[in-house]
Amino acid sequence: MSLFSKIKKRVFNESIDSIEWTDHDIDTMIWRFPHNKAEIKNGAQLIVREAQVAVLVNEGQFADVYQTGRYELTTKDMPILSALNRWRNSFNSPFKAEVYFVNTKQFLNLRWSTVNPVMMSDSEFGPIRLRAFGSYSFRVESNPIKFIRNVAGTDGNFTAESVTNRLRNFVINKFTNYLIESKIAVLDLAANLNEFSSEFIIALKDDFSEYGIELTKFLIESISLPKTVEEALDKQTSMGVIDNMTNYMQTFNSQNQRTITGQPSTGQTRNTAGVNFQHASPPSIPPKQMYHVAVSGVQQGPFPVAQLQQMAQWGQLTPDTLVWTAGMATWAAANSVPFLSQLFGSVPPPL
Repeated sequence: MSLFSKIKKRVFNESIDSIEWTDHDIDTMIWRFPHNKAEIKNGAQLIVREAQVAVLVNEGQFADVYQTGRYELTTKDMPILSALNRWRNSFNSPFKAEVYFVNTKQFLNLRWSTVNPVMMSDSEFGPIRLRAFGSYSFRVESNPIKFIRNVAGTDGNFTAESVTNRLRNFVINKFTNYLIESKIAVLDLAANLNEFSSEFIIALKDDFSEYGIELTKFLIESISLPKTVEEALDKQTSMGVIDNMTNYMQTFNSQNQRTITGQPSTGQTRNTAGVNFQHASPPSIPPKQMYHVAVSGVQQGPFPVAQLQQMAQWGQLTPDTLVWTAGMATWAAANSVPFLSQLFGSVPPPL
């Protein structure tokens, strides 16, 4: 027997007596213990740390699942693996099995965006294309077998990046399908992003659960609409502001007239000298100010101030977010723009 064969035989005959995931990268979702074809010693220690779950796999078949704790790998603590291999209680030889560790912490604020424009049929505008982007959060369910089977696979040919990309594609596909099937009017979607996001989570929880995933948050932070739709949305927002202001002024004038004359309003106002005068016509409404926003290095918008206020309330627009509008020489932080700095006065600080 050659020297290389002897070394190879000695390495393969070594038994593993301790199994744990010590280099617990917070961004890694799943990790397979590198046994290097070595056998696991009967009675070996399996250590599962906090926010981890371990799974034994025998020739592609899922066996025992272990939550946080320390375990001694004997037939007593491996009932499923022992049954698969028909081991008896007296079995004490080294054995082969794959050990997968799954990270069960919550993965927060993962980014998503539609790679290609989504084609929608809108009742008002007909066929239109739109793009969307946002963020989502999730955690792997306590029993990770569905997640390993449907997302990662058991061949070991996966990386954290590949799992993340596969999950991101799943999120985008589900969002696109739900958007088309819901047949929501595009103006309603643009004006109610937060409400639609909440409905999306409820509607797709079961779909994600089939993959062993608990979807905890899904946000549509912005959508890119055709120019004609953006103009209609701006007009709709402006009309809403005008209606509210008109109602307010009518109520205010009516109350003011009753206070001055002590009589119901007649459409005219009488001053203290008893002279009637007509109300002056209000000046024309200035054009609506629109702002472009830089999100993750990507230019979005333009957005009206009403939508920027909503974005600020949900933390999508921060004081340091770069903005630009007509008349500005360059991009500037939102908090440095006097007209926008007031948006952050009523926004509570992050928890």
